[in-house]
Amino acid sequence: MSRNTQHIPGVERIAVLRANGIGDLMFALPALEALRGAYPAAKITLLATPWHKALIEGRPGPVDEVVTVPIWRGVREEAGVAEEAATIDAFFEEMQGRRFDLALQLHGGGGNSNRFVSRLGARVSAGLRAPGAPALDLNVPYVYYQSEVMRLLEVASSVGAVPVSLEPSLALTSADRSEAEAVLPADGRPVALLNPGASDPRRRWPASKFAVVGDELAKVGARVAVIGGPDDEALGDDLVQCMHEPADYLVGRLSLGGLAGLLGRCRLLVSNDSGPLHLAAAVGAATVGIYWCGNLINAGPAFRTRHRPLLAWRLECPVCGLDCTRTSCNHDASFVADIPESEVVEAALEHMRSTGATDD
Repeated sequence: MSRNTQHIPGVERIAVLRANGIGDLMFALPALEALRGAYPAAKITLLATPWHKALIEGRPGPVDEVVTVPIWRGVREEAGVAEEAATIDAFFEEMQGRRFDLALQLHGGGGNSNRFVSRLGARVSAGLRAPGAPALDLNVPYVYYQSEVMRLLEVASSVGAVPVSLEPSLALTSADRSEAEAVLPADGRPVALLNPGASDPRRRWPASKFAVVGDELAKVGARVAVIGGPDDEALGDDLVQCMHEPADYLVGRLSLGGLAGLLGRCRLLVSNDSGPLHLAAAVGAATVGIYWCGNLINAGPAFRTRHRPLLAWRLECPVCGLDCTRTSCNHDASFVADIPESEVVEAALEHMRSTGATDD
């Protein structure tokens, strides 16, 4: 943590910007818990997106409310939706009227997000700053290859918030569990989930290889189910069609809360590096994760009792040969396809035998 920590006096209202993906929110939970511990009486407002609001509001945790941010380049973007100056102005007028004592930027290097946070008008601003980004009152250097959890805890520590936990933790609700039970009723078998999707195609292990793992899990008595969002239907279809053993097809059938409920009662999730993998870890599930080696630095779990990350060491694009640790290309070929099925099967079966994982 930063040695230049300082507890800000008189903090009653805190704004935190974190308006990106599911995994990104999970990585921010320890920092939010640290803020809650350092400022127990303050109201913490998460500035985020509509799905954050649906998932977080009303759920036990460090956040008191979620406010949806407007469309703003580099902060919140939606395909086909343009920025509206009047909407942006109205948002900031409302936020400035709340007179935040502290505003934290946990949304990347700050090229766009630091301007956003500065416009909130908080008494003190703090956050990440990459070279060339606008300065806040308190700045933590943004260097890409760093654990996201530690990166955000470092920002929290700059305002005197020491870590409460090093692992993300998301509380489940009765609604989460009820939805999961309605979609996949318990039948006494341990549940093993397969998630073949990932927002970046380069992080996707082939569906045919997931199928091999699914078959082996089914052979040892697991109830295998395939999960994913609506955009993962083609991947889910391919996976099920490649399997020889039966599997439940749950792609697109669960809300985010329902997915959390299902992950919370499964024995194991086998997944690409993606939102569901990090959500699973936050609700206490055991995981076998498929990672590109560079992504493990940023997104990998800290501990190994519940989590087995398996790595692809490919550095060059399979199509053009460009070293993607230093720059990037426009090709979508998988960087993780070379991970052998045998490694994933071995790690998955080890979890199935473990008494430390959660049963159905």
